[in-house]
Amino acid sequence: MTDAKKISPRQEWSEAFEASKLREGEYTTMSGIPIKPVYGPEDAEHPGVYPYTRGPYASMYRSKLWTMRMFAGFGTAEDTNWRFKEIIKSGGDGLSTAFDMPTLLGLDSDDEMSEGEVGRCGVAIDTLADMEDLYSGIDLSQITTSMTINSPAAVIFAMFIAQAEKAGVNRARVGGTLQNDILKEYQAQKEFVFPPRQSMRLVRDTIAFTANEMPKWHSISISGYHIREAGSTAAEELAFTIANGFAYVELALQAGLPIDSFAPRLSFFFNAHIDFFEEIAKYRAARRIWARWLKERYGAKLDRSMQLRFHTQTAGVSLTAQQPEVNIVRTAIEALAGVLGGTQSLHTNSMDEALALPTEKTARIALRTQQVIAFETNVTHVADPLGGSWFVEELTDEMERQAEEIFAHLDKLGEGSILEGCIRGIEENWFQGRIADSAYELERAFNQGRRTIVGVSKFKEGNEDDSLDILQITNEDEARQLKRLDVVKHDRNQAAVDAVLAKLATEAADPSVNLMPTLIEASKAYATLGEMMNTMANVFGRHVEVPTI
Repeated sequence: MTDAKKISPRQEWSEAFEASKLREGEYTTMSGIPIKPVYGPEDAEHPGVYPYTRGPYASMYRSKLWTMRMFAGFGTAEDTNWRFKEIIKSGGDGLSTAFDMPTLLGLDSDDEMSEGEVGRCGVAIDTLADMEDLYSGIDLSQITTSMTINSPAAVIFAMFIAQAEKAGVNRARVGGTLQNDILKEYQAQKEFVFPPRQSMRLVRDTIAFTANEMPKWHSISISGYHIREAGSTAAEELAFTIANGFAYVELALQAGLPIDSFAPRLSFFFNAHIDFFEEIAKYRAARRIWARWLKERYGAKLDRSMQLRFHTQTAGVSLTAQQPEVNIVRTAIEALAGVLGGTQSLHTNSMDEALALPTEKTARIALRTQQVIAFETNVTHVADPLGGSWFVEELTDEMERQAEEIFAHLDKLGEGSILEGCIRGIEENWFQGRIADSAYELERAFNQGRRTIVGVSKFKEGNEDDSLDILQITNEDEARQLKRLDVVKHDRNQAAVDAVLAKLATEAADPSVNLMPTLIEASKAYATLGEMMNTMANVFGRHVEVPTI
């Protein structure tokens, strides 16, 4: 639609809505009162209409529910493959892979630094053989996959592509998301390997590769989740995340990619915390900011470039080890905020995740929480049902105002470049300091009794009940993974591995070369994650964070 048509936002929305393919359903309350797909005055903003504050699509959940993407990963690839199949059988329609700490840090399971951590907080992936086991019996052309990995993202992605093609699925048919958000690692999560500028080269390579060869793949999930978990405020989560998004846009533009060739495949990942209305306002502000900046600063023309789409995960940091059943309530409220805020996919945490990785039972309850929201509450019948609320609208405006202050700071720091501002902000510990200060202030509020955590600071009756069964990862699981890796190394063609690693080292030294094809080649030769990461580290160097005194 263009301004030249001189039609109202309601008319523009109506045309888009009528063109939508809607889900079958009875759109009434339980009492039979009809529910309109959208509410608001004729001249107010509508969902699916720029700047998309009220949602990226005109029909929202009347056309398609959010993807119920449950996060899973533990032990060996075979263990996690079994859990994946249980999630699919229980009604989950998207998979999200959690990797163990050694994998997240680019280490092989037999590295001395990996001892005691293999398979503990996610699945261990060392070679293509593990990736084959991880998705065995799962049709990757029919189900979307998200992989929560960052510094070694290009390597793990190469293994994933090699596995899909070995299973007979062309890379162009595979849909999903690679988290691949290295900036927030330096800012919050700290699972980095290479220095920031060298890491951004790998991000650039994945963006360019997917733009050219994988039209259904989201090359980055720009993540505020970990920023919030580290202690930021909601406004800082919003601003830092969107700023990182602008940095990746500028990175791709510097590589010569047209904005509309890659921007539609960028996605976001936000936290759904317990402050219900603040979270909804955060999502609405995020869409509006992204649309305006992509159009006005970066020159996007396609609607899909300007339509911010995001995954949501309920707040892990809000879960308590005390009275873990109460976490079901917290998760339900947080998930509802994500839905009312217009999320495109959602993971609900399990009640036992403050204690261990979830069991099959608790993971199923977490999925059922989403299904109750989707199929029993009727909140999916109308787009942006809280739009027009004086409270929500003012909160949305305030979120945007605070975010714009941070963008202005980063723009000045980077001398007109948000990309350079983000990197300098990391190098100068500006982001890290802001997050630490916010975390400290929140902790003070809890300790001084100005804020309450049920079961922790008040209402402690029942804390003595410790009857909850939790998932145990054993040393035997680690031994199975080490044996698997040893067999792969014994059976592979070592000369082929050595040759492709030498090629990778040569290409890593040339910033103009896209490393993805060679990483895929190395994966097919069964080179290990650690071997590929070490080869690049010998060229790029390794990052050591230096605290500001």
